[in-house]
Amino acid sequence: MLRPCGLATNLVLRIYLKSGRERPVLHGHPWIFSGAIENVEGPPDAVGVADILDAKKNWLARGLYNQKSQIRVRLLTWHKETIDGDFFARRLRQAFALRQRHLSASTSGYRMVNGEGDFLPGLIVDRYSGFLVCQFFTAGMALFKDDIVEALALLDSITGIFERSEGRVSGEEGLEPSVGVLSGEAPPEKITIEEDGYKFLVDIRRGQKTGFFLDQRDNRVFLSTVARDRAVLNCFSFSGAFSIYAFGGGATKVVTLDSSMAALELAEQNLGLNGFADAPGEILKGDAFAYLKEIDEKFDLIVVDPPSLAHKRTDLDAATGGYKFLNLHALKHLNPGGMLLTFSCSQHLPIDLFQKVVFGAAVDARRKVTVIKRLSQPIDHPVSLHHPEGEYLKGLALIAVD
Repeated sequence: MLRPCGLATNLVLRIYLKSGRERPVLHGHPWIFSGAIENVEGPPDAVGVADILDAKKNWLARGLYNQKSQIRVRLLTWHKETIDGDFFARRLRQAFALRQRHLSASTSGYRMVNGEGDFLPGLIVDRYSGFLVCQFFTAGMALFKDDIVEALALLDSITGIFERSEGRVSGEEGLEPSVGVLSGEAPPEKITIEEDGYKFLVDIRRGQKTGFFLDQRDNRVFLSTVARDRAVLNCFSFSGAFSIYAFGGGATKVVTLDSSMAALELAEQNLGLNGFADAPGEILKGDAFAYLKEIDEKFDLIVVDPPSLAHKRTDLDAATGGYKFLNLHALKHLNPGGMLLTFSCSQHLPIDLFQKVVFGAAVDARRKVTVIKRLSQPIDHPVSLHHPEGEYLKGLALIAVD
């Protein structure tokens, strides 16, 4: 596995780009791939701060270098400023201020740092009441873990900081999985957060992502505005948040479906916590692909929110087949005038291709469909205009008009 060199946090490598490959850097894109690099001055296996220069040796930007990653450099700044604890403290305070201004009154669970969207590539920080969950996805960012944790601990009302750096992305960076307490108190087994008047139990130790689907907040609110008097199917439900918003919006029945028993147990607790323990519906353990294909029942509103089906570009062909299957069978199970909320969180699947896939599903299902709203990620998941790849969550609200 990758081992940072001893001088990493002070080391400045010099990365020279090939002729003509400087334009993305000048335009603010934060990634430099291996194929754009002509030469590296510094230890060949180093991980650390790097200066980026064009083929004529003009200084362009500064970022974090990892020789073992396909994305060799993640850019942090286009100014000649020192990358140290003070730098990260400033960026973290900026990110925190945005959330405090726009979200703190409506929810106690939100994303506090969204990687490239907050100009901190490789770092995710989610807040659940007084606890923060950190994910360090790049070797360069992991070098500054102590500085980042120290700065986070100084923010308002932080009880503890927990790390969940694991999974495929960390492995590609050469990082060993790292899970555990970074600062303050250890988190309880379940943390209660409030969101738009609803309460949710969150398992930050073992739950999917960092414990909750924070990126669907706005889309849950939209669902609640269209759920009245509808029978709802919530596929890939995880801990039941869409189901709770559906009941809150006046749904007559909700079927909550997931393949994970642990997720469904949490969904059942969350339904009870919000007064919907005896509301009409079912909590079902099952595979959504098989369920949608085999059932005869029809619904007025279906939510299809699968996990990413394309973790890398080479997965796209298989992923588009999976998305088409799900949407085809969901459309077949909609009553006339019924609504489908369909999502993809696959970063490598652009919205235009996703819409084409859903169009193909509608044609094969022999349904005439209209788009009433495009759905995306909320304000605490900002997207840098220079890094459109950061807009990973895309969704469509559709009505089967026939």
